[in-house]
Amino acid sequence: QVQLVESGGGLVQAGGSLRLSCAASGLTFSFYSMGWFRQAPGKEREFVAAIRRSGSSTFYADSVKGRFTISRDNAKNTVYLQMNSLKPEDTAVYYCGADRWGGSYYAVSREYDYWGQGTQVTVSS
Repeated sequence: QVQLVESGGGLVQAGGSLRLSCAASGLTFSFYSMGWFRQAPGKEREFVAAIRRSGSSTFYADSVKGRFTISRDNAKNTVYLQMNSLKPEDTAVYYCGADRWGGSYYAVSREYDYWGQGTQVTVSS
């Protein structure tokens, strides 16, 4: 069955960096656009970043543009999220998702077919 497993979360001070990974199995990874979303306590899940199948196009939420970078390695079936200049408001559970159709609605969570279990990111001030 399809599995997406996130890792790399943790506790970091404001201004620090973390690199999240999401390892996929049970699917043809290169057929899927991938996205990162996050959810803070009491809030809706929100879009963070997305990347097309080949990695040729990337998309970011305004709140993370210039600080976060999404990338993928199709040979390793893994998508990454490099997070720099972290802020306390980045604190959330971060989820990766796989989207078979890779359409224009990359920022809409219901467009994604599969999800990981999430990894906690906590940024202290």
